[in-house]
Amino acid sequence: MNTDYLEGGEDAGYHAQGNRKYSPVGAQDRAVLEMASMDPGSSATASESSIRKVRARTQGSMDSDGKAPNVVGGDNGPHREHKLELFGFDSLVNILGLKSMTQEQVLAPSSPRDNEVVSITGGDPTPSGVKMGTMMGVFVPCLQSILGIIYYIRFSWIIGMGGIADSLLLVSLCGLCTFLTGLSLSAIATNGAMKGGGPYYLIGRALGPEVGVSIGLCFFLGNAVAAALYVLGAVETFLKALPSAGFFTETSTKVNGSISKPIQTISTHDLQIYGLVVTVILCIIVFGGVKMINRVAPVFLIPVLLSVLCIFIGIFMAKKDDPDTGITGLSADSFKDNWDSMYQNTNSDGIPDRDGKVYWNFNALVGLFFPAVTGIMAGSNRSASLKDTQRSIPVGTLSATLVTTLLYLVSVFLFGAVANREKLLTDRLLTATIAWPFPVVIRVGIILSTLGAALQSLTGAPRLLAAIANDDILPVLNCFRVADTSEPHIATLFTTVICMGCVVIGNLDLITPTVTMFFLLCYSGVNLSCFLLDLLDAPSWRPRWKFHHWFLSLLGALLCVVIMFLISWLFTVVSLALASLIYYYVSIKGKAGDWGDGFKSAYFQLALRSLRSLGAKQVHPKNWYPIPLIFCRPWGKLPENVPCHPKLADFANCMKKKGRGMSIFVNILDGDYHECAEDAKEACKQLDTYINYKNCEGVAEIVVATNMTEGFRGIVQTMGLGNLKPNIVVVRYPEIWRRENLKEIPTRFIGIINDCIVANKAVVIVKGLDEWPNEYQRQYGSIDLYWIVRDGGLMLLLSQLLLTRESFESCKIQVFCIAEEDSDAESLKADVKKFLYDLRLQAEVIVITIKSWDVEGGSQQDDSIEAFNDARKRVASYLAELKEAAKREGTPLMADGKAVVVDEQQVEKFLYTTLKLNTTILRYSRMAAVVLVSLPPPPINHPAYCYMEYMDLLVRNVQRLLMVRGYRRDVVTLFT
Repeated sequence: MNTDYLEGGEDAGYHAQGNRKYSPVGAQDRAVLEMASMDPGSSATASESSIRKVRARTQGSMDSDGKAPNVVGGDNGPHREHKLELFGFDSLVNILGLKSMTQEQVLAPSSPRDNEVVSITGGDPTPSGVKMGTMMGVFVPCLQSILGIIYYIRFSWIIGMGGIADSLLLVSLCGLCTFLTGLSLSAIATNGAMKGGGPYYLIGRALGPEVGVSIGLCFFLGNAVAAALYVLGAVETFLKALPSAGFFTETSTKVNGSISKPIQTISTHDLQIYGLVVTVILCIIVFGGVKMINRVAPVFLIPVLLSVLCIFIGIFMAKKDDPDTGITGLSADSFKDNWDSMYQNTNSDGIPDRDGKVYWNFNALVGLFFPAVTGIMAGSNRSASLKDTQRSIPVGTLSATLVTTLLYLVSVFLFGAVANREKLLTDRLLTATIAWPFPVVIRVGIILSTLGAALQSLTGAPRLLAAIANDDILPVLNCFRVADTSEPHIATLFTTVICMGCVVIGNLDLITPTVTMFFLLCYSGVNLSCFLLDLLDAPSWRPRWKFHHWFLSLLGALLCVVIMFLISWLFTVVSLALASLIYYYVSIKGKAGDWGDGFKSAYFQLALRSLRSLGAKQVHPKNWYPIPLIFCRPWGKLPENVPCHPKLADFANCMKKKGRGMSIFVNILDGDYHECAEDAKEACKQLDTYINYKNCEGVAEIVVATNMTEGFRGIVQTMGLGNLKPNIVVVRYPEIWRRENLKEIPTRFIGIINDCIVANKAVVIVKGLDEWPNEYQRQYGSIDLYWIVRDGGLMLLLSQLLLTRESFESCKIQVFCIAEEDSDAESLKADVKKFLYDLRLQAEVIVITIKSWDVEGGSQQDDSIEAFNDARKRVASYLAELKEAAKREGTPLMADGKAVVVDEQQVEKFLYTTLKLNTTILRYSRMAAVVLVSLPPPPINHPAYCYMEYMDLLVRNVQRLLMVRGYRRDVVTLFT
């Protein structure tokens, strides 16, 4: 084989054995362009001819020395010429398919909907903005969000109230929670490309749109409330630095019940006024766009790092000769005194007061401190702006979490040793008091860091809300939808209104538990998502971050829930109730979206395990469920746009107890599979729409076959898996066959019955389907069973299932049995009653003897005799035609393509038997709501036409009739 044309230029990318170089296929290669222009319907010969032309053309364009030129010009600029041809394979798969997977093409919507056209075509990718690395894209935002107001103005107070021991436990508990959440976040974030929405996107794609939207909206509220927390922290720091800026008089408080020197406090009204002003200013800045915020973000972090450095320098340089101020320097005595907790009552400002209304304990401190460790999602919110999402998010998030946790642990020891407990509890800005060289550095750092964090919250929360709205799951959020490159102005205004409402509350300690609940709810969702994905371990679950385990994710989720209840069981119940209400609202009002979530994978694996546990053995009668196979269009006489008879789904629901169970609706398209594949998909979609419209628990299947008979035989042999194969075939009786003169129907009808018998399937033939009642049409009268042959109790079971439907619940069951002699009637009736009693079935038993079959005089007799004579004439005429054809062709008697043996006396006997049974049904069950009768099997070697004559006599003048034939097993049992 000549492979010279596979050789590339000297700069080709891959080296094979023998120093041969191979180049990848490029979008502008001549072979690709030639093949892309080929007609998809062209023949293989034309394809080969085109390839030979391409090969000749490329060889002709070589240099004189036999080498191909490395670079050629094109419409889109210079590119390398390659000669690797694909031998007729569609090159667009390589160019468009693979590039779309790497997001080099136009991306498909994140929440595909039914009937939504997703284009895979597109030109060159549009250049995006400057991408950020791990440091500026993830680590800095996370550090700025985590290290904030709580550390500066609440952490020393927490150490004074809880002591060093409890504070270490508090920091370790909260740090472990966020670290485990960071591990789960890293695993999910590295399992594929991320789009807008941050944790909402991750949770929604892992747990489904309902859970994603409910937790996402709660996380949005948490961010909006957190913005108010940061604003109030900045305003409180400002008013502490400039008390004269307040408009209202400050008050003095008591310390430990005794009058102390006046302690200046901040008026709630001042917090409200300044907080509203700052919120409006921040909103105006946010309206300027995210680019401006990203540019100034590092500026906000520099004062934070500088202030932390000043705090540590101040701690080591603290004077020890001024005990009146409460600053003792690093002292072992202070460390010992502050080791134990001192939980007590305080006023609303956190100042110790025996008469205070607020009592603090460890649980309350968890709620107060936990917002100081939140912010680990700041990096994931910027996923669209990162150079390498799958590297930056794990490294940046976990690094920021470890650094801040270590900082908090060290600060517990230092703050607990540098001041006495009274100073820790009364000086809300102890960090500024001990800072070196002067407190104003800390105050400026606090203000800038909190304002920066507030900006991040007011920037991220609207985009989270816009991402939820853009997924088009919740119609009520459509007003917040924006284009990909647009700013979410309406969502920003809505977020600002929520933030201003929280600012009006004016109490920092009342806001923080609310923020804590929403963030913990989001963290638990992230952990549960990773736990589910890890536990299921689907083939698509291949995260690049390997340090994860389902147990750690489960532990993180449980830890989040435990912390929620430690903080406040009331707030926990309220937050869970809010998330549940949103979940319920989304499930009712939301649009369906299939994101390949973990629950679908869990259902799939659960179904596989259940199927394996069922095995292939016969199901015990106690566990037997009817699985009907509904043949939708067996006779092909429905309008083309009608996928199924309108009443078939109503009847299918009647075969299941209270509508629970599975039905399989099938249809057969005649034709070639390759030609009818698309038509089959469209028909399946229409049939599935019909099933959902009728509220029937079932699935739709469309089979393409050369003819109806072969298609049905394939269905009864292969449909279903294990013990979940359909066990009852439901077919509408062909009442139209004689009226429409459809001569092929008798053969098809008897073929369906014989195929079911061979495949060991029960059969139910429904006559009078047009008059079958729906769930709102209540029926009265009786359900009559003509129990002629043993069917494993299927007829009895179907009658009981009919009684569970509202339309038949007012009916009673009557069982008619046939006795040969009058002397056998009483014993047969007693045996049947005992049998029904043991089966827990309530029914009236009526025994009919064969002698009573004699038709009484009157119009009914005349009508029955006329129908019998007409049927006998038609059969005689049909048999005469068969005999004449066989005599003319010199062949045996043939019907339906096979040899038949016809005993005319036996045919007449069958006609007479069915006539008598029909007459009996009309005599006793003319007013019955529905009649069930045993389906007689087709006689061997009888023409199908004769069997249809028998059936026509049997169903004559009966409004609703079910002809039932069981299969070789019992479906009811006497035992418990």
